[in-house]
Amino acid sequence: MKSRLVSWPRATRIVASRFPPVDLFERISLDPKDWDAFIALESLVNPRLRQDVGEISLVPPEERLSGPGASYVMAPFTHVNPKGSRFSDGSYGVYYAGRTFETALFETIYHFEQFFADADRGVRRSEQMRVLVGVINADFLDVATMPAAGCGPILQPGDYGAARALAVELRGEGVNGLVYPSVRHSGGECVAAFRPKAVGVPAQTKHLAYHWDGARIDKYFDYDETQWIPL
Repeated sequence: MKSRLVSWPRATRIVASRFPPVDLFERISLDPKDWDAFIALESLVNPRLRQDVGEISLVPPEERLSGPGASYVMAPFTHVNPKGSRFSDGSYGVYYAGRTFETALFETIYHFEQFFADADRGVRRSEQMRVLVGVINADFLDVATMPAAGCGPILQPGDYGAARALAVELRGEGVNGLVYPSVRHSGGECVAAFRPKAVGVPAQTKHLAYHWDGARIDKYFDYDETQWIPL
């Protein structure tokens, strides 16, 4: 697999708005090596802090970010989904983003459709979603350069076994992460970053909500444009 410079001026990530920026990451300016002790101390007067910050020990001190917007990058590494994802077995976090808004949209829509189908609650509207946009300018290993026999299993739509095995190996080697073709949006590309400092700190641009018609997400609401946009 070959390495490639990924230079995206508007890399997009869409996350649930119920996860607000973590105040500590936004304002802390101490030596990252001291964060664990500082968080433990503040937790004595703010019991919710430990829950808000997540498992900071999962991020090495040299990889930690602080300042405005930092929690948008830190959160996926400190609040790990135990169910895992394409490139995580659930023991570590990964920062995912699409090269364009459309790719990020269809990537998240797929997962919401899976959730709504499992819930089986009929027509409904999703929670509000934040659209985060930032610059990515770093080297990533390019899955598309793998031989077809290797690339195919990595990009299976619903089977993440091969992708997770590869990610565990590469993450242990200290690579920034992977760039790969989206399997939810034809022609789209995504990055899976294994290190916070491999991506730029994004800024929030707008909010969305998805509409589930009982079988699929058929439209989304753009709060900036105050209208439903069909899919």
